[in-house]
Amino acid sequence: MSWVDTHCHLQLDGRPPTSLLDRAPHVAWLVAPGVDADSSRASLSLAEQFGDRVVATAGLHPHEASSWPEQRAEIESMAHLVGAIGETGLDFYRDLSPRDAQEASLRDHIEIAADVDKPLIVHCRDAFSDVHRILSDTGAGLRTVLHCWTGGRRWARRFLDLGVTFSFAGPVAFETGETIRLSAEVIPPERALVETDTPYLAPPPHRGKPNEPAWVSLVGEALARVWGMDVERVASMTSENAARVFGR
Repeated sequence: MSWVDTHCHLQLDGRPPTSLLDRAPHVAWLVAPGVDADSSRASLSLAEQFGDRVVATAGLHPHEASSWPEQRAEIESMAHLVGAIGETGLDFYRDLSPRDAQEASLRDHIEIAADVDKPLIVHCRDAFSDVHRILSDTGAGLRTVLHCWTGGRRWARRFLDLGVTFSFAGPVAFETGETIRLSAEVIPPERALVETDTPYLAPPPHRGKPNEPAWVSLVGEALARVWGMDVERVASMTSENAARVFGR
């Protein structure tokens, strides 16, 4: 049984990536999203070092969206070298960049992804309405991965209509994750991925520790309980979905 970790900031973790990968022999490959120009370059370096086991991405996190005009050219220059564009999106919880700057950055990422025909990785926190509006306006849903999905049933159904793929992380297994589990009930397994968001959001029983790719199976086990499905089937389906989305 093998898994794909579709969102793992291996280049931001601080621990040797070789040791994290060695502890995860059941993870066939992973996606290492860039969150700015530097981390996007580092993601490319990991992909060169580990070959088929790491997929690089290039993007600017919404927290840093105010620096998009300065970072755009370098991130855009990597677009044809990576497997996906992002992490981009909107974060209206922390609001570390002005909301208009976040939207402008997201729209530009959507345009870049379309130009190079790559999937788009989107962060959405307390911004479901605006992300839905932008994806609807641009028609980008079919190539979009909503990373670390935390929405409820109503938003799940609305985003399903746009054709997005939902990536579940540790919160689906949290005691406080009932809303996410309820939304997972209405999301077809063929539209789902699993991720760790390493080094963040470690699932039980590892809460409070730095997350790592080996624990992506715990996310899959939580989904198996929601869907009443064998864990092996969840591993197989989410891995097939990841291969389709990322063109592997």
